[in-house]
Amino acid sequence: MEKNYNSYYSSKVDRKTVERNRRIHMKGLCFKLASLIPKHHNSNKDTLSQQDRLDHAAAYIKGLQERVEELKRKKQFLLGTTTNPMWGGIKLPVLALRDMESSLEVVLISSSLHKNFMFYQVISILDEEGADVVNASFSTVGDKVFHTIHSQVRSSRVGVETSRLYQRLEELIIG
Repeated sequence: MEKNYNSYYSSKVDRKTVERNRRIHMKGLCFKLASLIPKHHNSNKDTLSQQDRLDHAAAYIKGLQERVEELKRKKQFLLGTTTNPMWGGIKLPVLALRDMESSLEVVLISSSLHKNFMFYQVISILDEEGADVVNASFSTVGDKVFHTIHSQVRSSRVGVETSRLYQRLEELIIG
């Protein structure tokens, strides 16, 4: 009978020791997790309970996951492989032609990774269609190239056939 009691007592002590070691280990892991969160995200982490520290860590990790997804979407957009909801689903390259009776504005947005036209070709088409380029500029943001061309119609009576001009530019740029 004494042997059974010792065995029972010994197994109970072992379970207590195992449980205490488990709690100590978990507490250490919680502190380690809390230490990985930047201080600016959690100003008073020393006064927080363990549950609060875990909640803050979970919120921080969720925020990081959302940021990663946002950056992935931004990268895809910048590479031209997806559409940007702010632009209403516009894919690159973009061609816009604005006819202001005696002047024209051509806006081209393309990806520098997918250059499939030469800038001088756009200017040549404008010239062939009866428009003199007054000003042409471009800027690069990331891998996007933004071209803006302002031109003056040579003959205000004849004008420029904008539908044909747009079609020719579209064939050149979009393919």
